[in-house]
Amino acid sequence: MVFDLMKKILLSDDPGSFSAQLLESAPDAMVIIDEQGRIAVVNGQAETMFGYERDEMLGQVVEVLLPERYRRIHIGHRTNFGIAPRLRPMGIGRDLVGRRKDGSEFPVEISLSPVQTSAGGFVSSVIRDVTERKQMEDEIIAARREAERANKANSAFLAAASHDLRQPVQALSLLNGALRRTVQDEKALQMIDSQQHSLTAMTNLLNSLLDISRLDAGAVHPELEDFPINRLIDRLSDEFARQAQHSGLEFSSCGCETVVNSDPNLLAEVIQNFVSNAIRYTDKGSVRLECKEEDGLCVVKVVDTGIGIDEDQLDEIFREFHQCKAPGASKEGFGLGLAIVKRLSDLLALRLHVDSEIGKGSTFSVALPAVGEPALADESEEQTEHGPHPEATGLVILIEDDINVANAWGLLLEAEGYRVAMAASATEVKALIQHVDETPALLISDFHLLDGSTGVEAVSLIRETYDAQVPAFIVSGDTSKVVKEARLLENCTLMCKPIDTNRLLSAARQAVRTGEVPLD
Repeated sequence: MVFDLMKKILLSDDPGSFSAQLLESAPDAMVIIDEQGRIAVVNGQAETMFGYERDEMLGQVVEVLLPERYRRIHIGHRTNFGIAPRLRPMGIGRDLVGRRKDGSEFPVEISLSPVQTSAGGFVSSVIRDVTERKQMEDEIIAARREAERANKANSAFLAAASHDLRQPVQALSLLNGALRRTVQDEKALQMIDSQQHSLTAMTNLLNSLLDISRLDAGAVHPELEDFPINRLIDRLSDEFARQAQHSGLEFSSCGCETVVNSDPNLLAEVIQNFVSNAIRYTDKGSVRLECKEEDGLCVVKVVDTGIGIDEDQLDEIFREFHQCKAPGASKEGFGLGLAIVKRLSDLLALRLHVDSEIGKGSTFSVALPAVGEPALADESEEQTEHGPHPEATGLVILIEDDINVANAWGLLLEAEGYRVAMAASATEVKALIQHVDETPALLISDFHLLDGSTGVEAVSLIRETYDAQVPAFIVSGDTSKVVKEARLLENCTLMCKPIDTNRLLSAARQAVRTGEVPLD
């Protein structure tokens, strides 16, 4: 059809013919050249685009419409096209540049069509000025680069902010844990419980705000591994049983011997938000955490007997700051938990599902692939809340540059039963170990230290001195990638501030008893 139209145009001598009118009405510039590369036909759009009168272009070699630096190579391209002519659609090939009569240049796209007539062979060129599109593309690229720069700056800020904000929270948590182990008065213990409740709420809010920002900045990168889901279910059950009891609720859990592939920390955060929400929106009854294998998937469910969610709110519950408006809904929280869940689920490729009925309760579930063979659940350890623990023996070397946090660490560890030696940097460690004759049982170090050194360096120095792979905890509130280098050390684990004191002391006892840091 195109070929026939070109034939009519080329063979017509009548400028008022239908074919000529079609040529003039074309939205793009059209330039038709003969076998020698000379311009035979142009339309009005070509005149406007290149700034030439029609008579100025006719008979000229087509290279006159190109910048001089491209003319010689274009002659070669034109010759090769004449040997094997073919239809070349718009947008195919290299970036092309046109040249106006005044010497100005502009980007173009060209489609080529060979046309054979009784008068000989011709090539029809449809030429489009893509200046505006290129400008838009450049603006998009610039905007993307600016967004990447802003994300990097945002990530750096969040890393610093998370460290600075978590330091005082960590100190409060450690002090509260120390008080619990030294105070015997029942009323005082109740006050400590209330204080811990407020501290937990503050920690959750801080973590939620930082998590939302980090997820939106693209600063969260999953670290996938195979692990038994029971390990996670058991830990979370221990963590939430007391919270549910404090709210007058029955809490139960049921695990399964399924191995999954996911990021255990991020998956734990998803389930934690489910359970926290269930407890918050359940006035009476129960909350149940369970998992089971179904059709090659491990399905983790949190089932409650709470207030339920109205059907018209189900599409909104994963939006930031959304809170259920049903009667009896708690005013605690800021509506960030499920927004974090949605982002993490997308990141981990989890299948989210919600079933709910007003007045009867809700079921939140995630599904992820089951892999490998079933594994035995980890053995749990009893925790002692009051007084020194019989297994808490030996020397702990603590490296922490924040005096308030260091003092809180010392009070907690000494209340547990350990002897504590402190330093604030790798330099101070060198001086400390000259006066310590025994091999320490455990090392605890902040990642960023006073003299610019790191906890990794401090731990390495101590291990070299005593020629022993002493178990070590590297702790930090910094969320940047550099902190993860601490995991490169053998028999060393990274802990994120603020650290739950019960989990910390349980891990410390296991490390001292076995000489190995816990895997979880």
